[in-house]
Amino acid sequence: MPQNLEEKEPEAVKPARVLAIANQKGGVGKTTTAINLATALAACEKRVLLIDLDPQGNATTGLGVSPEGRARNSYHVLIGEASLVEAMVETVVPGMLVVPSDVNLSGAELELIDMPRREHRLALNIAAVRQRFDYILIDCPPALGLLTLNALVAADAVLVPLQAEFYALEGLSHLIRTIERVKRHLNPKLEIHGIVLTMFDRRNNLCDMVARDVRAHMGAAVYETVIPRNVRVSEAPSHGKPVLLYDMHCAGSQAYIRLAREVLQREQAHSAASELQSSGPQSSGPVSPTPVS
Repeated sequence: MPQNLEEKEPEAVKPARVLAIANQKGGVGKTTTAINLATALAACEKRVLLIDLDPQGNATTGLGVSPEGRARNSYHVLIGEASLVEAMVETVVPGMLVVPSDVNLSGAELELIDMPRREHRLALNIAAVRQRFDYILIDCPPALGLLTLNALVAADAVLVPLQAEFYALEGLSHLIRTIERVKRHLNPKLEIHGIVLTMFDRRNNLCDMVARDVRAHMGAAVYETVIPRNVRVSEAPSHGKPVLLYDMHCAGSQAYIRLAREVLQREQAHSAASELQSSGPQSSGPVSPTPVS
């Protein structure tokens, strides 16, 4: 068991908020967002766990986890051969742990099919460690299969990285329909935390057009912060570091710091709204996914 997990456990009061970082389209900056948002939250003295649920294992590599550190990973957690605590390893980021992934996870989709409560495997494991962290982030694979479904069932909210490109809204609408189905049938508390525009190039008119369209359709669900295209962000994973450790002063690092600030502001608003709701009349029924704002 990682030492800092043992030390911090008694301080935990509220259970962790679980955020799934999801988009069924690949190459949109999902893993980069998961790594660097988790790092920025840890820099704010939050206790953070990042679960790499992508068989490509890019979050694991991007945090410098050695092959030996992946002996127990998210695959073993899902199929019941290890607990989350047994799979956790420390990272180069103080206060942040990761549950690594490896290529074996690609076979979990088939193995889960015949398992009991197959959509709830991750949620059941997370329930056992929620008191130990402030935030648990799940880096989902670029697909809407059983792995992503496990993440959505376990999550309180979904953060969607969205590349400013021509087909952005089409893919987003598909993901929102999936979230609505999960909310209806499997996880009534699930909501959209926010949508972050990634790989943004202000010199490109298409990026501005897409940003206007996304904000027009999704309104307050879209974070004010946009993540720019930045060479330092691209270089950082090859050094096994988040960009905030690789070059804290670059434009990409500063954008992720602003995003973390926005996420925490929405979290504060959500906590206040939840307290107000718990002291007033209870909701009469489920509602569609809405942004935390």
